[in-house]
Amino acid sequence: MKDDRHDPRGLIASAFEIEGISLEECRTIFLDWAISVPHHDLKASAAFLAERFADRDKDHPMQSVLAEAQHPPRTGRRRRKH
Repeated sequence: MKDDRHDPRGLIASAFEIEGISLEECRTIFLDWAISVPHHDLKASAAFLAERFADRDKDHPMQSVLAEAQHPPRTGRRRRKH
């Protein structure tokens, strides 16, 4: 979609059009998308895009990537042994 603030280059939309795309390829596309989005609320944009494409193939790997982006893993602090 042109002039879409959540997917300005259409990367996420294009990923859903690629038949047989892998999870790793979707993650690569997502990373390219994330560094090119003009605003900084990536979690909100990922949620918006997940909702937009919810009616598409539920097993599409981009669905998983968008879900992961909304709930990133917590990073814990490592303890140093002395």
